[in-house]
Amino acid sequence: MADTFNYRIDHHGSLVRPAELTAARTSGGDPQALLDAELRAVQEAVAYQRRLRSTVVTDGDFPREDFRSAVLDAVSGFRRTDETGADGLTRWVAESLPKADGPLLADWAARLAELTVIAPKASLPSPAYLAATTFRPGLGPASARELGEALAEIIHAEIELLVTRGVRLIQLNNPLLLAQLATDPADPGALSFEDALAVDALAVRPGKRQEGVRIGVAPGWAAPVAVDMARAERLYGAIAADRWVLPFDQGTAAELDLVRALPEDRDVCLGVVDATVPQLEDLDTVMARIDAVGEFKDLEDAAVSPSRGFADVADRPLLSAEAQHGKIVLVETVARYVWGNEF
Repeated sequence: MADTFNYRIDHHGSLVRPAELTAARTSGGDPQALLDAELRAVQEAVAYQRRLRSTVVTDGDFPREDFRSAVLDAVSGFRRTDETGADGLTRWVAESLPKADGPLLADWAARLAELTVIAPKASLPSPAYLAATTFRPGLGPASARELGEALAEIIHAEIELLVTRGVRLIQLNNPLLLAQLATDPADPGALSFEDALAVDALAVRPGKRQEGVRIGVAPGWAAPVAVDMARAERLYGAIAADRWVLPFDQGTAAELDLVRALPEDRDVCLGVVDATVPQLEDLDTVMARIDAVGEFKDLEDAAVSPSRGFADVADRPLLSAEAQHGKIVLVETVARYVWGNEF
């Protein structure tokens, strides 16, 4: 693909919330005061990302409770429960087929685009992930596949709208997929691997993208112990994403295999620093790992990022703001070692 739109200094989207925003959200006060606090926080986050010389900017997910909220808070058919899933997230259940009540992220994206000339980025949960985690047999939709297909239509429409609002990089997150690429795959739960591929493929349909637009998929935060290459190739072949955002922070053979299975015409974003621990990676070690990728993948079709979002759940940041800063600076340093100033 090798062009000028690889957005080589990237991050998953979520950032540690500033204390002022957290206080405004927990106070339960005036909704307008909360919106004002969100706007101020996003403006400051954009300025922060520009100072760090990132090639994309996001709103940090500051207006949202967690990485699913863009959909769950904006469509009908879902109910929040008092349960907590194995991943620690509040459980939502689908009581009917979802219907969009308006834009999901597009209004915030338009505000973001007004704040910067750097490419705006938006992140959404994938429809297959939402279907797998919200479907409950006997309640609402007849099957997880039916629920996923309805969500895919909503998310596909949102992707199209985001592009018209100036967003140039859109990332779908499905943290469940990499476990299905193991040589001993995990239990797929409510949605089989093949159904998950079919559902996410509906949201990321093939076709000509506008100049500079990339649709990416993050299939999980950690590589399995060993990768079934045939299943990995099936994943990449089924979903017409331009960019695959892959964990690459542990130096394992499985991480290399995930990249090796990619078709030649797909970009890869390597999650080269661990977003879950404050210790900074050794630069030479990171560069040696990237050099290994360069032996079989054109690095002109690559980018670098942290391994995952820093605060995919607003009140559960993985690192402090200071540690987050160090990780993002290291990503920028790695990018300049690999590509110089050619961004």
